[in-house]
Amino acid sequence: MAYHYTAIGDSLTTGAGALLGDGFAPIYRRMAERYLRKPVSYENLGINGLTSQELLSLIHSNSLFRSAIGRAELITVTIGGNDLRPYVSALARGSGSSGSSVSQALKHTKEHVRQIVHALYRIKHGQREPFIIRMVGLYNPFPGVREGGLYVRQYNSFLDSLGGPNYRVANIYPAFEGNERALLSLDRVHPNSHGYRVIAEELNQLGYAPLR
Repeated sequence: MAYHYTAIGDSLTTGAGALLGDGFAPIYRRMAERYLRKPVSYENLGINGLTSQELLSLIHSNSLFRSAIGRAELITVTIGGNDLRPYVSALARGSGSSGSSVSQALKHTKEHVRQIVHALYRIKHGQREPFIIRMVGLYNPFPGVREGGLYVRQYNSFLDSLGGPNYRVANIYPAFEGNERALLSLDRVHPNSHGYRVIAEELNQLGYAPLR
């Protein structure tokens, strides 16, 4: 039996900031193959700049997304950074954004992501084959902005509260905190190849139950 892996989400899923093939998704696929000892086919549906509302819409209405999710035993999701980053970036620039605007954005993001996870479970409902859903938490690309770290940690805690026994979250925040210079690419927003490997390793450490 072969497994199928579908990666959905934003530019972290596409591997922006690293060389082709150095994103976390292809690295994680290879790790999964070694652990499961079976072939893992792979489909990357990442879209640069994707927001949680846009991903929710795609899961609801895009047949390509729905069929790829439906046949996948492994699903990873990266989302939320594009919802919060503009507000935290404005705070970093001192250009008028307030903590309350970030809080409001976080509230909307949480609701969208809650619906995303529920939609994934609805698509998978009734399927006999076991599957896993792996959500990737956020790091703070603006370590100098205290509010940025605060809201990212709140979002990551929220992610932990979702899902069921086959849902787990890769908490990458501690690995990136204080190591941004080593793990982020020249744009200071996306991970570099080393950073993406860190993400893949965090996913791999979550295990693969109930697949194996």
